[in-house]
Amino acid sequence: MEHNRRVAHDPKPPQGAKGEARTLQPPGSYWEYNDVRINQFALALLHLFRRPLPEVFEEAILRPLGGPAAGWQWVGYDDAWVEIDGRRMQSVPGGTHWGGGVSIGARDQARIGQMLLDNGAHAGRQLVPADWVRRMQQPSAVAPFYGWLTWLNRDGRMFADASRESWFPVGAGGHYTWIDPASEAVVVVRWIDGAHAPGFVTRVAKAPAA
Repeated sequence: MEHNRRVAHDPKPPQGAKGEARTLQPPGSYWEYNDVRINQFALALLHLFRRPLPEVFEEAILRPLGGPAAGWQWVGYDDAWVEIDGRRMQSVPGGTHWGGGVSIGARDQARIGQMLLDNGAHAGRQLVPADWVRRMQQPSAVAPFYGWLTWLNRDGRMFADASRESWFPVGAGGHYTWIDPASEAVVVVRWIDGAHAPGFVTRVAKAPAA
């Protein structure tokens, strides 16, 4: 496990050096960004659907949205295989590291963002429960800047010029989906250096007025 991981958007960095074993603390009292939660979530969904998650994702989300574009993939790790109902399946990771994770095009990324802006619906069909999408945007007491697998901008600390309603699914390598209910807008940017992300958000936020 990668202890004390530091990420660019975290306003509350871990208390130890990266890689050092951390002292366990009571649940709900400590925040640290890591991929354990999303990988456990992916494994739980695999057992729930009892089908490979890439199949479920393409069938339930990407195809109804009009995709997927050619070349998308969701890759697992070589040692992440399980057997369910006699079928060998790969438990794909949520995070994108060491060659694993989801790779999709910017258009599909924007389509997913639009679905989330529309509370999980598309073309009159509810693809993701609206309650789930709303819960994604709710902060926790210990980490008010983070929802369910998304970064929040409630206090403007993440991006000062983005609306306080904005929320941001962020992928490794500088892939942002900016969902802004205040402007009814979805903005996707790819492979941007984190140091330049605030400037990008500022330019986009001020563009309508200009």
